[in-house]
Amino acid sequence: MDRVREFLEHVKQSGHANGKFLGLLNVLIGRTILGADGVAVSSGLTWRETARWLKKVRWKKEAARELGIDLAILPPRDRVRYWYLAIAQAQVDSPQAVRAGDELAKRLVKLGYKIGAGPRAV
Repeated sequence: MDRVREFLEHVKQSGHANGKFLGLLNVLIGRTILGADGVAVSSGLTWRETARWLKKVRWKKEAARELGIDLAILPPRDRVRYWYLAIAQAQVDSPQAVRAGDELAKRLVKLGYKIGAGPRAV
């Protein structure tokens, strides 16, 4: 799981996810992520795992504002609950999230990552 930390820190540092937080959630939760070496970073995380990783890498809480969420309803002191509730309201499986995930996946290729296809409506 250290590869997830490395991935998130690399993405955070590069700024590729700035303004693309919904896409990042879609990628983390619903897609396979491979490193440049072809080794799996993740095959999809649960909401709870995603919330824990966002806390561990100290992702900026303001990113939740991109989701259209009123930050006042999120618990300010419990960071895992904060991210979990933000994810629950984000609709990470919506067509908009899939498009945002596709856009972010294209950006992440520049960092050497290979992102699997997102779920599609049947």
